[in-house]
Amino acid sequence: MVFDFLRRGTAQDAPERKASAAAPVVAYHGAGRVAWSPRDTVTLTRTGFAGNPVGFRSVKLIAEAGAALPLVLQDAERRYEEHPVLSLIRRPNPAQGRAELLEALYAQLLLSGDGYLEAVVGDGGLPLELHVLRSERMRVVPGADGWPVAYEYSVGGRKHRFDVSAAPVICHIRNFHPQDDHYGFSPMQAAATAVDVHNAASRWSKALLDNAARPSGAIVYAGADGQGADDGSIRPARERDGKPPSGRAQRRAADAS
Repeated sequence: MVFDFLRRGTAQDAPERKASAAAPVVAYHGAGRVAWSPRDTVTLTRTGFAGNPVGFRSVKLIAEAGAALPLVLQDAERRYEEHPVLSLIRRPNPAQGRAELLEALYAQLLLSGDGYLEAVVGDGGLPLELHVLRSERMRVVPGADGWPVAYEYSVGGRKHRFDVSAAPVICHIRNFHPQDDHYGFSPMQAAATAVDVHNAASRWSKALLDNAARPSGAIVYAGADGQGADDGSIRPARERDGKPPSGRAQRRAADAS
């Protein structure tokens, strides 16, 4: 029992080969190019944090360790054990405590290079609540002198503008960026190439396991005048490989017979 395309036949039995003349050009144009993921904050977060266990664990370890450090409030004369600022940091908003707020702030810095802290100011001019804003939703609005005059926060089709020309309510913390005046450099962007390689290797390993750990491939024989290979050519190849045909190949052989 052999495959139909391995049976010996005459030149008249050879099937007609149909292919586009432009196909080799297209294949050559795309061959050898490396496809890297985009370097925007949303993609970096999805591929480097949500889709990569090493990146996820790294960000969590650094953010949690930073949030666990004790905060000290002092001036030139004394250190304060009780102060309205300390009370605000202990309970920055109804949904978060000190550790949750700082962990979110440090994670934003690691993922995007920028951290935005909003202060909700009361009637007396003192902050009543603190909130960490998502970096990918924030846009810096520079003035004529290049310094930020406002921040725009966008969610869907809605925007809110924070004017910082008078009393700023946004604290923008950013990493050093040698090529950008307004936004910080993301550590995840520096690791993006390694993240892409790790994710691609994981997908390849998963596909290999789905195929019962058999590497993909096929023995292709193009004989003279469209003739296939005989049993004398196929048998040494099987003996050299030392592997029986896969389950799919066995089913195709059964169907061909």
